[in-house]
Amino acid sequence: MTKQLITGLDEGDVAEYVLLSGEPERVPKIASFLDDPREICRVREYVVHEGILDGKRVTVASTGIGGPSTAIIVEELANLGAKTMIRIGTSGGIAENLEKGDFVICTAAIRADGTSQSYVWPEYPAVASHEITLALISAAKKRKARFSVGIAFTVDGFYSENKILGKAGELQSMSHGGFGLLGRDRRLSDVRAVGAKNIEMENATLFTLGSIFGIRTGAVCIVSDVVPWHPTDKIIDFEENMSGCIQVSVDALSQLMKWDRERGDSEFWSPR
Repeated sequence: MTKQLITGLDEGDVAEYVLLSGEPERVPKIASFLDDPREICRVREYVVHEGILDGKRVTVASTGIGGPSTAIIVEELANLGAKTMIRIGTSGGIAENLEKGDFVICTAAIRADGTSQSYVWPEYPAVASHEITLALISAAKKRKARFSVGIAFTVDGFYSENKILGKAGELQSMSHGGFGLLGRDRRLSDVRAVGAKNIEMENATLFTLGSIFGIRTGAVCIVSDVVPWHPTDKIIDFEENMSGCIQVSVDALSQLMKWDRERGDSEFWSPR
């Protein structure tokens, strides 16, 4: 069976190289950075386009929000031959040195989600491909982007896991009515203490499935706000900022294509 159950994508619809976005509305914007962009399918939260980069086909697809919908599109793209996936996402900045508009190139993810747990035991790591990480770093440096590199904190509950900074400086739950279990108040502080850079909802699933399926995965996320959530003086042009993040990802994908040509029959690329 080649026709996929959820998206309806079929043999020949998916390229080896893929750019992923959470928002379906962002897919045409990403595809516009490629030559000859066109829509392939539009089903539920999944919008899929394709285009040409350096003479090769590239698929651009949306994941929707969170692990469950991400797992579905990753499964179906992998079934049809995708081998490299770079996520272009948004996130909340946790590390103290991060500001709105910064990029975080994610090397791994703390698996505080449920979807990756449904695939493999909790001790299994969620790790990005070293080749994609290197390509993203190289691209970000060449574009003179402000970026950080490190581990993401992946969660399922947007409101339950996030916190608001109260007027007195105390952390307050973002959930309805301020709901929050005792003992979880310090969760974000603990995550910051162990070195997590940002909080988001898809990387753990993407990285875990990538390792299991033998495909390269990676991610670069904009810091769209800082956590705990509170008003900040810094104002950014989100669309311009996102365009910069997309350009870094496209440049990284172009670099990966070049490395793939250079390594020939070798399983891994390495600097010469």
